[in-house]
Amino acid sequence: MKKLIGIVGMPGAGKSIIADTAKKYGIPVIVMGDVIREEAILRRIPPTPENLGKIMKELRLKEGAGVVARRCFPKIDKCKEKVIMIDGIRSLAEVEEFKEKYGEIIIIAVHASPKTRFKRLKKRGRSDDPKNWEEFTKRDLRELEVGIGKVIAIADYMLVNEDTIEKLIEKATKILERLKEDD
Repeated sequence: MKKLIGIVGMPGAGKSIIADTAKKYGIPVIVMGDVIREEAILRRIPPTPENLGKIMKELRLKEGAGVVARRCFPKIDKCKEKVIMIDGIRSLAEVEEFKEKYGEIIIIAVHASPKTRFKRLKKRGRSDDPKNWEEFTKRDLRELEVGIGKVIAIADYMLVNEDTIEKLIEKATKILERLKEDD
């Protein structure tokens, strides 16, 4: 049986830092956003924030709210490790899909204020990162519409990331060590 650790947080909150920390502990990481980016590549659509948001909504409409989770199953099943991290859970439907297939999923939420997240995203500069405050708030509203806030509300652990990267790594390490010991 696989043990899943799900990461949830608004864009720019620090999910990838936690995922990178998990990798250092030998925990494989499946990034749910990659499913949407892969779909954009298949459709030959540039991975802009608007296009990825449109694809995310379209997939959910056509295949149900848990579609992205289900599309992660083959990647999870290929992992030989028992503990696997899922980066980027966005809805309770996805949580339920993972629970139904794999049993338990432990949720770690990471939070940072909108101003902090906007600064980080502008600095990060990924193709789907917002270029201005308007794009940023549109993206946040799209994420909230999908149900990310509900997943944050039911999280088993909550990490506030308003300090340095090192502080977040320290907090994440404590949780990951505890979860690996419980394994």
